[in-house]
Amino acid sequence: MRATVMYGAGDVRVEDRPEPSIQGPGDALVRVVRSCVCGSDLHPYRSLPETTGGHTMGHEFIGVVEAVGDDVHTVQAGDFVIAPFAYSDNTCDICRDGFQTACPHGGFFNTAQSEFVRVPMADGTLVKAPATDDEAMLKSYLTLADVYLTGYHAAHMARVAPGTDVTVIGDGAVGLSAVLAARQMGAERIILMGRHTARTDLGRQFGATDVVAERGEDGIQAVRDLTGGHGTRAVLEAVGHMPAYVQAYSVVRSGGVVSRVGVPQYEEAPVGFGSLFGRNITLTGGPAPVRAYLEQAVADVVSGAINPGLVFDRVLPLDQAPEGYRLMDSREALKVMLDPAQN
Repeated sequence: MRATVMYGAGDVRVEDRPEPSIQGPGDALVRVVRSCVCGSDLHPYRSLPETTGGHTMGHEFIGVVEAVGDDVHTVQAGDFVIAPFAYSDNTCDICRDGFQTACPHGGFFNTAQSEFVRVPMADGTLVKAPATDDEAMLKSYLTLADVYLTGYHAAHMARVAPGTDVTVIGDGAVGLSAVLAARQMGAERIILMGRHTARTDLGRQFGATDVVAERGEDGIQAVRDLTGGHGTRAVLEAVGHMPAYVQAYSVVRSGGVVSRVGVPQYEEAPVGFGSLFGRNITLTGGPAPVRAYLEQAVADVVSGAINPGLVFDRVLPLDQAPEGYRLMDSREALKVMLDPAQN
């Protein structure tokens, strides 16, 4: 099958790799209908050391079940399914607590930018959705594999509720999804920190009430000026770099919550008196347990309550995955969808 492989920073290729097969009784084989490039894929795209064997890429996909193992009972061949970016048994104590991305028996997909994916623990992982060939619906379905529900997780962990004021840091697809989710949860004021007009315009469409384009101290001051000097009760950080973290704890109100879902590109960060401790700020967030939210999100997409697929502004054939990476890295595209069937 064709698969996307990264051999080092900036070196992405589409090449032939062995087609996966059922290896265990709990497996399913899924034919990929759509996959995409994630903002987190850009971290290795910018920094991965050169490797001879390459790394297969991709963790977001929707598709059709081709075959299942003997112990799979919730899906069958022909079902249209959405796969969370992490697989899990969905039965252990941690999964039942709603943190499937930390399932001790699970793991993360890394072959989704391809034609077929083997799904371990299919019963605990895959969720059926009404089959469609409508492009807009497919785009929204695909956001439920990661990006929209990552934004949703940020808002959920920050305890966003009706009347909450929120700052969202980052105007990428996850940040915009966080805006949409916060609005769905009833946030009254949503300040989006981003400087790319096409993206912040979509943010306003999703529900942002204010946009702050400034960064650093100027951006911090702008948010404080908008909030009577106090900041907002919730801050959703969707970038993952240290300056975004500093912005987050600098614009959160005392007693508020900073919720991080941008994959952190650092291990050490301020948590002491001057950053979090002194103002009783809660730090939360992490990899989104998409599986915990997926059924309700499918229903919301099907009913038209949300249209998160608007974050996709390019659709390319799978063979043009390297161009998809380039477009996102250069910010010429917000989020790129890959279609294995498109020539």
